[in-house]
Amino acid sequence: MKDDLMIEIGDALFGFQAALKEGGSTLKEHLEKYYYQKWMGDTLLAAISIRTTFVTAMHQFLADEGLFNIERIQLSPVTDPLAHDVEHVPSISYKGLHYVMTHSMIYSKFLACHHPRIKGIFIDSPNIRLEVESPDRIQRGKYIIDFSQMDLEVRRNRGIDFEDYLYKPDMVKETLKEDMAIAKDLFERMLIHSMAKIVKKNKEELKELGVAIEIPKQPFPTFAYDQSRKKYSLKEYEVGLGKETSSQFFWITGIPRENYDLIYPYLKPDGKIALDEVTSDMVYNYDLCAKSIIQDTGEQTEARELLSGAIREWLFELIIERLLDNKVIPAKPIIAEGNIENINQLGGYGPFLLAASMKDDKGRSTFPDTFGGGIGIERTLYALCRGPKVEKIDDVTFFGKNPDSHQIYLF
Repeated sequence: MKDDLMIEIGDALFGFQAALKEGGSTLKEHLEKYYYQKWMGDTLLAAISIRTTFVTAMHQFLADEGLFNIERIQLSPVTDPLAHDVEHVPSISYKGLHYVMTHSMIYSKFLACHHPRIKGIFIDSPNIRLEVESPDRIQRGKYIIDFSQMDLEVRRNRGIDFEDYLYKPDMVKETLKEDMAIAKDLFERMLIHSMAKIVKKNKEELKELGVAIEIPKQPFPTFAYDQSRKKYSLKEYEVGLGKETSSQFFWITGIPRENYDLIYPYLKPDGKIALDEVTSDMVYNYDLCAKSIIQDTGEQTEARELLSGAIREWLFELIIERLLDNKVIPAKPIIAEGNIENINQLGGYGPFLLAASMKDDKGRSTFPDTFGGGIGIERTLYALCRGPKVEKIDDVTFFGKNPDSHQIYLF
């Protein structure tokens, strides 16, 4: 099998080299143009220096906040199903089971927050998302299929049970509003801390790239998704909102999206809310966007999203309903005597859902109520460094696998 794989890879590279030769070029020229010149250039050197400061600053900030660093998860029976299109989920067969490559560690993050003495967790995590190539064959500049992000999840410790959820809506809404403010405050302070470190340590590198960073002040401007969509098209609302504010960083909240991003209320005592009735003030999630600033002119580039996060669905009944409605699972788990009778219907979700259903000796759910998010490292670097030297995300990565850039990746 190993030899067959080597032959298959070699044959693909042979065909690629032959196509280059047919076009009047060589593999060496291709390597020099897209890799070697970048590795030897000052642009990437400046970018990775800024990256190092950024990642180190986030690690230190989160540790100082009392969050714990945990291991990276790249293989699991279950991964983020995602609300946007990817080609497929790569898988690996090992010890009798197919494991998928993680789109993100979303479900692992929830489970890792079980212990009540854990305030929260963070991971500089790897992610594989085989993004669909641009249908218009244009260079979008912002995607790579193999990337890392700073993932974090923080316990809310609110103790709101299903009865409270159904029958105390005013209390629940007030609590969620408070926790949204707490979540945004944590991310804002993390960005302020990190940007201050970059401004102090990377003056020469920012000058080399021709961009500037303004240390942001709290609170960052916030825009609601509903109102934004009324003003701008689906593909342009981030860009349009970026032009409305002079702030380098801003929030967009209430974006209908993933099955684990909290919608409240979703279930009511008399039934389920219709999806067309869901408005931004019912969706407790947030995107953080940013622009780069050109040093010489002060001009700001188009905004790009760098962070997505949310207050999470935490009640077992709601987790199931959202998974069903998003067509992630085809049926409710039937749990009896410690087993799941229909586990074969649930794909890799069976063990996760069994863990989400567990209760303590007083009958209370032990599944943690949390908020969290993930900030893309390469995406943030690209958003902040776009300018005279950086045109696409490949420019700030050694081996960036941009679906719009190459037919075959050599490394």
